[in-house]
Amino acid sequence: MITNIHSNFLKNKSSFLSIIKNFSSTGILFGDGQRNKIKLFEVDGKTINVKSFKIPHLINKIAYKYFRKSKARRSFEYATTLLEKGIGTPQPIAFFEHQDFIGLCDSYYICEHLQCDLTYRELVEIPVFPDHENILRQFTRFSFDLHEKGIEFLDHSPGNTLIKKNFDRNYDFFLVDLNRMNFHDSMNFDSRMKNLSHLTPKKEMIAVMSNEYSKVYTDQKEEDIFEKMWFYTNNFQKRFAKKIRLKKKLKFWKS
Repeated sequence: MITNIHSNFLKNKSSFLSIIKNFSSTGILFGDGQRNKIKLFEVDGKTINVKSFKIPHLINKIAYKYFRKSKARRSFEYATTLLEKGIGTPQPIAFFEHQDFIGLCDSYYICEHLQCDLTYRELVEIPVFPDHENILRQFTRFSFDLHEKGIEFLDHSPGNTLIKKNFDRNYDFFLVDLNRMNFHDSMNFDSRMKNLSHLTPKKEMIAVMSNEYSKVYTDQKEEDIFEKMWFYTNNFQKRFAKKIRLKKKLKFWKS
């Protein structure tokens, strides 16, 4: 087994090993667990979040051993990089990988569990959510900060930003589900707008976001930001709808 534990948590190594060994029969399930399982555990008076990635198929088993970093390892390393760049994410604690002679078997990412007040998803699904526009505008500035720091969060989608109310209508933002991410020296206009295309299908939200983005990104006019953001959003929504239709057809034929 390959392990990497943050220096602040080395004292808890035996507890982590016990959790990994007994993962299937202990802990509190967090979320639906359909793809990867997330469970909560108490360690040293602190709630930790342990994500178990599903066992990869044969090709990926080999790839994750010899050619690519595992999702667990990437999550740990990317979280560390985000914190170094001043971007919020739950404190990374450790990752564990089990390998056999073929390749990667199971892998786990451990981080502190963060209690949040909402995610971006609530802004999409609840238009009357308290302080909706203010949160959306602060989220847009948070996304701009990501782009300015060259961070391309490939899973920048509604459920992957946790939001905590701070004080005086100020909010803090934390990225989760980190295993798909690129880091650049800079991001051009198109890559910035495309990065925001998975967040909402609502034109009125895109209008607010493009207005706020234009206040801090002065290279483009507000109307150009809106048009480009809406263009990439429409493209994504069409591809997503096509994918859903295809899945339904496959399910029909299987049944």
